[in-house]
Amino acid sequence: MATSPLSPPLLSPLPIPKLPSLLSTCNPNPNTNSNPSTWRRKKKKAISPISASSSSSSSSFRNGTPPETECPVPAEQLPVNEYQALSSSLPFSWAAADLRLYCSRLALTGGSFALFVGLPVAAFGTGAVADPQADALRCALGTASAGLLAATLAVLRMYLGWAYVGNRLLSATVEYEETGWYDGQIWVKTPEVLARDRLLGSFSVKPVLNRVKLTLVVLAVSLVVCVLLFINTENPKRSSEDGGGRAIAGVYNDASARSFEPDAFCGEPDLS
Repeated sequence: MATSPLSPPLLSPLPIPKLPSLLSTCNPNPNTNSNPSTWRRKKKKAISPISASSSSSSSSFRNGTPPETECPVPAEQLPVNEYQALSSSLPFSWAAADLRLYCSRLALTGGSFALFVGLPVAAFGTGAVADPQADALRCALGTASAGLLAATLAVLRMYLGWAYVGNRLLSATVEYEETGWYDGQIWVKTPEVLARDRLLGSFSVKPVLNRVKLTLVVLAVSLVVCVLLFINTENPKRSSEDGGGRAIAGVYNDASARSFEPDAFCGEPDLS
């Protein structure tokens, strides 16, 4: 029987599929391959973008580049930028400087205020008295009180600024303003940013705060002592003048009555 060259043979054996083809046919996920090496290679390719991003973020964190590139907080309101701005501004940078430089600048500030403001005010307030030693003591105490007051206010301003930045560094959230005070927002720090900020706050801000606290206590105690001494140091001339004819409220004084109403005592004997 003649067969057409285009028609297939009637008794042709069926092809037996190989095992890999069967496995690929039964595999529910057509994208995966049964070959373990090929599957591992594809898995590595799928994971490579994540690993690349994590490695780039870690390398940027080590190099000092801020990892909060997607952070909605404005740059000037980030705690790390606030710390850098505070540590380079006056008078806050004095607290982070060397101890000798810190003490000398405080002494210069207090001494300048005492010399140009406290001394003229104290000299004008005491006036000329019979005892020059008491006058000099009161003038010195007033001048020292003025200088200590200026230094105390400067240290108090330092403490408030460093405490504010330290709290923002140690906190897990950042409060910021997008355009003004009426649209405040809160951003939760990422683990990398939180670790960096807490390290900076613990090892850079806390020592400065401890120094400022100690200075503030010493200056406050010295100011209170000077003020008490200034108040308790009385003028001997004024005390002697006031001791003889000083009128007490609610008690009749004949000398005061005669001085205010001389006509009422005309022709009357002195009661004293």
